[in-house]
Amino acid sequence: MPLLLGLLPIFYQLRQNFKSTPVKQSGSENKRYFIIAGEASGDLHASNLVREIKKLEPGATFAGFGGDLMQEQGVTILKHYREMDFMGFIEVILNLRTIMRNMEFCKKALAEFQPDVVILIDYPGFNLRIAPFAKELGAKVVYYISPQIWAWKQNRVYKIREVVDRMLVILPFEKEFYARFDVTVDFVGHPLLDALENSGSDFATGTAFREKYNLADKPVIALLPGSRSQEISSKLPVMLNMIDRFPAYQFVIAKAKSQPMPFYEQLCKGYPITIIENATYEVLKNATAACVTSGTATLETALFQVPEVVCYKGNKLSYLIARQLIKVKFISLVNLIMDREVVKELIQDEFNASNLEKELNAILNGPKAVELKKEYELLREKLGGPGASARAAAIVHEV
Repeated sequence: MPLLLGLLPIFYQLRQNFKSTPVKQSGSENKRYFIIAGEASGDLHASNLVREIKKLEPGATFAGFGGDLMQEQGVTILKHYREMDFMGFIEVILNLRTIMRNMEFCKKALAEFQPDVVILIDYPGFNLRIAPFAKELGAKVVYYISPQIWAWKQNRVYKIREVVDRMLVILPFEKEFYARFDVTVDFVGHPLLDALENSGSDFATGTAFREKYNLADKPVIALLPGSRSQEISSKLPVMLNMIDRFPAYQFVIAKAKSQPMPFYEQLCKGYPITIIENATYEVLKNATAACVTSGTATLETALFQVPEVVCYKGNKLSYLIARQLIKVKFISLVNLIMDREVVKELIQDEFNASNLEKELNAILNGPKAVELKKEYELLREKLGGPGASARAAAIVHEV
């Protein structure tokens, strides 16, 4: 009861947000979409999907859980992903109460909004619990960007078959995986190719880039320590150790939009480093090499043709549990898609200053950088070419 009383002001605001929007009518041309993205990469891909849906349905209405990029495309954001983004078994357990509150709030929001279509973006622990509720409301459920059930929890495929109307996958091997369980999915290609295309070609480069951000006349090594506070805190200190070991280079942090600047400044105190905000792609465009936290950023870095070292370090107990459950050989999307080690992965105890220095030297001062760029071209071919967001939007519109 105290929880419900605490949520009443939020529900009132929710009603205010939607009271001017007509209740869904049978045969209405302007559909209502509810989108759930629980992390930064989901926010990016959802925003590009919304842009393409609006081309097909200019009168469509959008609401949901996500971030600033979705909001820029006209989505009413009811819960920001930074309030939902928990990674690791132990971290999820410690935040279970918050996760359950978010889930109840989401159900109330769905019931209030009465969507025609619910679009789930990855984030399976949350989204696969919301999908049955959405079905009960009579909404069509589209899952865009499959959970990584090929890595662990493969039994989720049966839940997906039961509660998802259309599954849109973005990795080339996922269609074959689902076929093994007699589930038909649509491979639409990877939306990162669209994200890069939509980011424009007006990046400052070379001297203009250095002048824009008051940088020295040295090649840039980019640091992408992630978007969650817990992963930044565990990885960035090791990355910062490289500054004194590579005096011929300057180091630049591509700051995550979801974290405040003082958080970075505290971690970087005493280090000669530049923190650049809201310009990750511009930083990558000008980088000679990069240290990158595992995740979507590894693929973004590869698509910018930047030699990289992939870094991962998490809660020790979470990592030990994951090792027993996860069924894939690699953690980076680059290696998973190529099905072999293309970029070096430093995981858990292997991620230390000595190993990172060695791997950075390898991609800066040897033939490895040239080899990587050839591999990156093959990677791009495997991703299916640009247009993923438009292909996904066409299927959603059809649904």
